[in-house]
Amino acid sequence: MLNALKTTRRRLTPGNTGKALAVTAIGAGLLAACWGAWQVYPRLAETPPAPPAAARVNAGAAAAKQAADAGPEPASAPVTLEIDLSLAQYEAGLKREEQQALAELTQAGAADKDKTAPLEQKLAEVRAKLKNPGHALETYKTTLAQAYRALDEFKQALPAGSLEQARHRLAQGEPGEAEALFQKAYAQGKASAAAAAYQLGQLADARLDEAARYAHFKEAADLQPDNPLYLDQAGLAAYALGRHREAEPLYQRALALREQTLGAQHPDVAASLNQLAELDRAQGAYAQALPLQQRALAIREQALGAEHPDVAQSLNNLAALYAAQGAYAQAEPLYQRALAILEQALGPEHPEVATSLNNLATLYRAQGAYAQAEPLYQRALALRKKTLGTDHPDMAQSLNNLAALYRAQGAYAKAKPLYQRSLAILEQALGPEHPDVATSLNNLAALYEAQAAYAQAEPLYQRAIAIWEKTLGAEHPLLAQGFNNLAALYEAQGAYAQAEPLYQRSLALREKTLGPGHPGVAISLNNLAGLYRTQGAYAKAEPLYQRSLAILEKTLGPDHPHVATCLWNYADLLKRLNRTAKADAMEARAKAIQARH
Repeated sequence: MLNALKTTRRRLTPGNTGKALAVTAIGAGLLAACWGAWQVYPRLAETPPAPPAAARVNAGAAAAKQAADAGPEPASAPVTLEIDLSLAQYEAGLKREEQQALAELTQAGAADKDKTAPLEQKLAEVRAKLKNPGHALETYKTTLAQAYRALDEFKQALPAGSLEQARHRLAQGEPGEAEALFQKAYAQGKASAAAAAYQLGQLADARLDEAARYAHFKEAADLQPDNPLYLDQAGLAAYALGRHREAEPLYQRALALREQTLGAQHPDVAASLNQLAELDRAQGAYAQALPLQQRALAIREQALGAEHPDVAQSLNNLAALYAAQGAYAQAEPLYQRALAILEQALGPEHPEVATSLNNLATLYRAQGAYAQAEPLYQRALALRKKTLGTDHPDMAQSLNNLAALYRAQGAYAKAKPLYQRSLAILEQALGPEHPDVATSLNNLAALYEAQAAYAQAEPLYQRAIAIWEKTLGAEHPLLAQGFNNLAALYEAQGAYAQAEPLYQRSLALREKTLGPGHPGVAISLNNLAGLYRTQGAYAKAEPLYQRSLAILEKTLGPDHPHVATCLWNYADLLKRLNRTAKADAMEARAKAIQARH
């Protein structure tokens, strides 16, 4: 998650070159997921935010899963399986799963995280599938067909009648009996246990049981540590659960095995590099992710040709990493080239083209190039309307992004109906307690706050926080964003006693979930320092600014716009302490950074 800028007094407007930015705070964040991404746009984002690190083609876990799927699979004879399961039946089943998960969540109680966390994860998975049930059904059928073929590997060890019954039920779209047979095969010994564990992980994924999925894939990887497919799937499952430290050695071993067995220039090696880079990105380790993405791009260009869609994926991911570090000039041609490849390879009206348009538009918005951004956002919106319909969640995302562009320009009257329509689509499509609904509420609240309509903004921020906490758990990084935004709302009204504990909670949560050196931690430190500075508590503010600046310089580089913002803030504090020489030096450096952007 990459955080954007917000200003509080003497604001830096897009047309200002930065001569007198005095009191500035780094504000709320951006969240995006590819293919219909979500962006949590910040409150008071006078300086346009950089494109989100997650707003990329095939980003995050989705990209990693595609990359893993590209890897080698166990050999099997071709089997044609016609599965008797219609889209209406599958969608009805997903809706039943959604209602069941909601009912169980209500019964469990918010305090029992051992019960609620897996239920919240399952609910998020179900709702993600309901966004695109056709694609989800095809994936489900592929999983069942793989299970059908895999049963052949165990036919000597299993009763023939049970085997045929399991196959018959798979053809009807019911995997339960096949799962029981894989459990039996797993218990029979190490020779077949890894393959059985892998199939159990696949079926757990199909039934949206993330914890079981990870347990089975990890067992398969432990039993056969030289199987890159098992390692990949275990890493993906760990990533999906937010267990990044457990995912990293799995990805690293899969990469090493592919390099050893396939050669350093194989496309599957590029896929592994992309996965590892995405893991680093998720942890804010942009400098580590960059050479991995650069190498993945070089391999794909050499192995697949310069116009392959996988090359567009690498271009897009590399562009996003440059943008996250404020290197907009390096990011722009990569985004442009990715868009051109996708238009040529997939056609100008493919949904992935809309995502690429969105990413390039967001880059222009980050630089204040609103006239360049607007037609791209509008084209993405029109494309999604034509291909997906007016009530699809991806339509809501495009409406949200266009609204954010208008809000950044102060065109609040144009932004408001777009935000409201986006919210209405999501509530209808996903239900009133989906995390994306919370994002939409947050963004509408930010619009009200920008107009000083604090009484209208506050309940929306509060509702967004409540939804995130219920659906994502009490330790999700988005909650830290929510606490930050509500704190800033209170600060803007002079309610410092209400703002301080929220800023402190935001900081503590980011330190715990993202690590003490993450850019998000620097943002919370900066904002808490700004609150102390406003109240004249300079001794409390200075060490926070110092730590914030050190983290930003290390993770984003010394020339990132966020570094300039922190320098302005720290300089203002030093002036209040009559340390003018050091303050002047910091201001000069901040101006130089802004001049380069």
